[in-house]
Amino acid sequence: MRRRDFIKAIAGSALVCPHLAQAQQKERMRRIVALMPFTATDTQAQARNAAFLQGLQQLGWTVGRNIQIDYRWSEGNVDNTRKYASELVALAPDLIFAAGSAAAGPLLQVTQSVPVVFAAVGDPVGSGFVNSLSRPGGNATGFMTYEYSIGSKWLEVLRQLITDLRRVAVIRDPYIVAGIGQWGAIQSVAPSFGVELNPISVSDAAEMERAIAAFAGVPNGGMIVTGSARAVIYRDLIIALAARHKLPAIYYERYFVAAGGLISYGPDFIDQFRQAAGYVDRILKGEKPADLPVQVPTKYELVINLKTAKAIGLTMPPSVLSRADEVIE
Repeated sequence: MRRRDFIKAIAGSALVCPHLAQAQQKERMRRIVALMPFTATDTQAQARNAAFLQGLQQLGWTVGRNIQIDYRWSEGNVDNTRKYASELVALAPDLIFAAGSAAAGPLLQVTQSVPVVFAAVGDPVGSGFVNSLSRPGGNATGFMTYEYSIGSKWLEVLRQLITDLRRVAVIRDPYIVAGIGQWGAIQSVAPSFGVELNPISVSDAAEMERAIAAFAGVPNGGMIVTGSARAVIYRDLIIALAARHKLPAIYYERYFVAAGGLISYGPDFIDQFRQAAGYVDRILKGEKPADLPVQVPTKYELVINLKTAKAIGLTMPPSVLSRADEVIE
């Protein structure tokens, strides 16, 4: 190589090296931790997590290349959730992902500094997770499932299914703010529908089974299953009990209907997990949770399972069928 070419090569490498160093810095490994209040083998939980990972991938974040994700699956156990929340914060992550109120609450009790992105949270303001939907103000933001007023819609649909409806069992988790809030909203409109409410806790499977059996022993009854991590964990049991006692039930999410439930009205939960990746991306790139408004669903879907309706001897009213976004046959 001639001396002039050698000098040019050295000069060129001096210009390239800073860019290489900058690229390597951009690709540094970021650490995310995720608290999931489900069992690790739960198919619905895996579908939600897959959507989250897909969203990250689409935004340029790949596990093993520029992000590391540490999971904890608490299986609906309150004590485990609290323990895992402390464990995850102790890992000093760049960001925490929380699936639902059951995970977000314990995490935000442990840290007020690490950014938290949540999905499928019922009432982030009432739960104290954020100051307001438009201006969260703290270290958390994310995606809300629905307003509590949706409880009146659940009751309205159930009343249309059962013209002589007199009694409604409300399956809820009384240990989370969202469970209390959903119950309160349904309770406030029940008199206008002329129905008596019977709250049933989803915290204990055996007790829930006994309570539903006792409730179903009296005619003119229906059931509302409100949103919670425990409802997801016990969904097969809840669906089976509704079928066994031929109890018309409305659920807060499509997945229950796809698994054999009668009817659901609610948002797309899996899409929320996919969208949550967008907030993770923005925060990892420098934005603050305090400045990112909590997102509220803009679309709710009515899904009906006609096979289940036939099995419990229910004729689906045409007025309800005509409004369905999806009919499973």
